[in-house]
Amino acid sequence: MWRLPRALCVHAAKTSRLSGPWNRPAVFMSTLLINQPQYAWLKELGLREENEGVYNGSWGGRGEVIMTYCPANNEPIARVRQASVADYEETVKKAREAWKVWADIPAPKRGEIVRQIGEALREKIQVLGSLVSLEMGKILVEGVGEVQEYVDICDYAVGLSRMIGGPILPSERPGHALIEQWNPVGLVGIITAFNFPVAVYGWNNAIAMICGNVCLWKGAPTTSLISVAVTKIIAKVLEDNKLPGAICSLTCGGADIGTAMAKDERVNLLSFTGSTQVGKQVALMVQERFGRSLLELGGNNAIIAFEDADLSLVVPSALFAAVGTAGQRCTTARRLFLHENIHDEVVNRLKKAYAQIRVGNPWDSNVLYGPLHTKQAVSMFLGAVEEAKKEGGTVVYGGKVMGRPGNYVEPTIVTGLAHDASIAHTETFAPILYVFRFKNEEEVFAWNNEVKQGLSSSIFTKDLGRIFRWLGPKGSDCGIVNVNIPTSGAEIGGAFGGEKHTGGGRESGSDSWKQYMRRSTCTINYSKDLPLAQGIKFQ
Repeated sequence: MWRLPRALCVHAAKTSRLSGPWNRPAVFMSTLLINQPQYAWLKELGLREENEGVYNGSWGGRGEVIMTYCPANNEPIARVRQASVADYEETVKKAREAWKVWADIPAPKRGEIVRQIGEALREKIQVLGSLVSLEMGKILVEGVGEVQEYVDICDYAVGLSRMIGGPILPSERPGHALIEQWNPVGLVGIITAFNFPVAVYGWNNAIAMICGNVCLWKGAPTTSLISVAVTKIIAKVLEDNKLPGAICSLTCGGADIGTAMAKDERVNLLSFTGSTQVGKQVALMVQERFGRSLLELGGNNAIIAFEDADLSLVVPSALFAAVGTAGQRCTTARRLFLHENIHDEVVNRLKKAYAQIRVGNPWDSNVLYGPLHTKQAVSMFLGAVEEAKKEGGTVVYGGKVMGRPGNYVEPTIVTGLAHDASIAHTETFAPILYVFRFKNEEEVFAWNNEVKQGLSSSIFTKDLGRIFRWLGPKGSDCGIVNVNIPTSGAEIGGAFGGEKHTGGGRESGSDSWKQYMRRSTCTINYSKDLPLAQGIKFQ
């Protein structure tokens, strides 16, 4: 849902692979950010020049070594040794053995472990948020906020651990009880993307754990340090409680590990966050073995502002939704539909607002806009801008690469395209906002729904009837349907996910816990009679 189309499990163009022994010349090591005094805080997270990318109760890794980079300056941070296929096999075996221990622990006791994980994350929230900012590239307040999401879902999961369960249903047969029994699926594989390298794992991990599952995580290669740092925090909690570390396993890796997870019948549920293109491949591999998948894929989200909209809400909402995380959220607003009577005024206000955006190093607390994650993303941004021009669009703001180190591009506004322009129906993971005029409710609701993705949507209006038509069966066909707020910024208490090519999966709150469990319908005869179906009697 939030990433660039690329090989399975989000390979990045700038991720360099290193071979040979880990001991590099001192001159090479001195160029790593982790060795520079201003980044000494990285070692508070247990990170080093070379980091093992496999955890299954012990740390290791026999695969290739990759370098991770800072998107703000494209300088190398540190190295991570990935998992080999042999590491993966060993980790799956240990995880399944750990499940035998974890599944026997009562759900409220599992909740206590998740509570401790949340507390451990809370203690490291600033330093871990700083790592998110450094390695992913999002601004510091977003990096810290992302860790806070993991903390919040841990709190939510603790309460849920005392509530999950099925109903007792009325049986039509005397002396019988009809109940629903919910049990963990077993091993949950979690493949996450670069743009939310902490929160999305947290949504899955906390809920899966209280349900009685063990987890195997493969994060994006370009945010491997974050995966390692988070796992170190979790591992200490498990070890302090004398529980198998493999309950929360990690296998950093690329397409080979992701494909192995998708094809592995021992992975009872695979949660995949990524592009629609790759998600389709994952879904087919999982379905081929009749496995279960939870897909969070592409989004092409729209904001609709009607003539009666409060423009003091519309402008900051569109700004935040379009340029937040430099346009790299799954819920980023990529299309803005403005009623013809307010179109020009809103565009002018947006241009003025865009001009006030503070750009700089993402870890600077005064900055509101940082870099794209990779050089490849910059190329895709430029390609999309040129394609928009070819299709009749006019760039009224931005459209260029910024003249500074790192992967910085100008936040961009494009007007004049047809609502069904090919580029407007393509999810470009960059801060490009396509603005359209509309005349009436019927046409704009149809335009909202005409894209293949169905993640998030929002309208701005004061018309109560229109609001409920928007929420109803002929309104938005998205999984997130908002009114008078942006498309982004979902709360953890609701189920998160989308329809159509977004994949249909649901994570986080509400009844999303059911995705991580299997349901049995149980009929119990506590009488001395045996009433059979259809009234059949054997003499």
